Amino acid sequence: MKCNLWTLALLGAGIVSLPSVAKAEEKPSPLLTAITPTTISGYVDTSIQWNLGTGNQNLPPYAFGGPSKADGFNLNVVKISLEKPIDAADPWAAGYKVDLLAGPDANAFATQSSGIPADFAVKQAYVALHTPILPNGLDFKVGVWDTIIGYEVFESGNNPNFTRSYGYTMEPTTHTGVLMSYQVCEALAVNFGIANTFGPTINQRAPTESYKTYMGSFTLTAPTNCGFMAGSTLSGCIINGFNSATGGNETSYYGGATVNTPVTGLKAGVAFDYMDVHNTSGETWCAGAYVAFQATEKLSFYGRAEYLRDRGDQKLFVKTVPDPTDPATLITVKSAPDKVMEITTTAQYDLWKNVMTRLELRWDHSLSGEGVWGQTEVTGTGSLKNEIALIANIIYKF
Repeated sequence: MKCNLWTLALLGAGIVSLPSVAKAEEKPSPLLTAITPTTISGYVDTSIQWNLGTGNQNLPPYAFGGPSKADGFNLNVVKISLEKPIDAADPWAAGYKVDLLAGPDANAFATQSSGIPADFAVKQAYVALHTPILPNGLDFKVGVWDTIIGYEVFESGNNPNFTRSYGYTMEPTTHTGVLMSYQVCEALAVNFGIANTFGPTINQRAPTESYKTYMGSFTLTAPTNCGFMAGSTLSGCIINGFNSATGGNETSYYGGATVNTPVTGLKAGVAFDYMDVHNTSGETWCAGAYVAFQATEKLSFYGRAEYLRDRGDQKLFVKTVPDPTDPATLITVKSAPDKVMEITTTAQYDLWKNVMTRLELRWDHSLSGEGVWGQTEVTGTGSLKNEIALIANIIYKF
């Protein structure tokens, strides 16, 4: 399974047990027996965003941002999850999980096999299997499942900040294939997966039909006898395969850690992503640092700083605009700067039950020689070296 280093536990998970119906029948039907262990959970994610200044056509290209979110009120996404967890006591246990998305971010997640945006997407849909093959049991996910790479995840409420990092933006998000997970010991967990492609399109194939995407990861967790370091984590991952977003074979590398400190409630983290598109020139990598402080039971503060380097033929952060000589034709322009720094600060206060409320300030700064954001022409060029956004994020979890 993917280890999200900053996950805040989902507090509200409802149980679909149908107790009144089960009691009414002297002998439960096979359908009720199958449904009873299923749980249902999810959330509604909304935001209010103000981008300082004028000209929002060309904005920093981090995931689930952009002009459609600027200067207005937003429904980001609705997620509903159905799950029958694996019974740990059963050596041959089976279960399933289905994550469904609705709303604008479902289109941006782009798992639709039809390729047609419809404000709806399948985020995960897999059969979970447990086998006693190894001493601690080997677990499988067969179907569509979350990627095992990265520091942040799709669910903004499980990340330290509302807006996604550049590191997250350059990573794959989901795969169609088989994932194997094994808990070697209390301190070490490993994953190995085989998928069709980097994703995210469900059932997508590589141009060469026999070519698959391979991935592996590990997570080390400091044991309880490590003092204040107990619970700290170190993770690494490699994914190699075909990526339709870059149009070629690619290898992605990731390393990250979260460290508990002697200061109560204070944690620090680091993350590094490197993307290698085979047979192309240039470089794309991102280094990030995180800090989190739980001030009180309801009040917490989070910070993130990143440096992005993205240049050459493999440049990832590009934009599609009308051709100045033929507006009916779309062309790709490398509008984003080659060097970017971003700093994000977030304050969270949980006033209502099951509701997460956050206020976030994000500053993106171009370190390239010319400005690239703000008001744009058809060429995709801008005039600002700084882009500042102030965002309120409200999420209800159930």
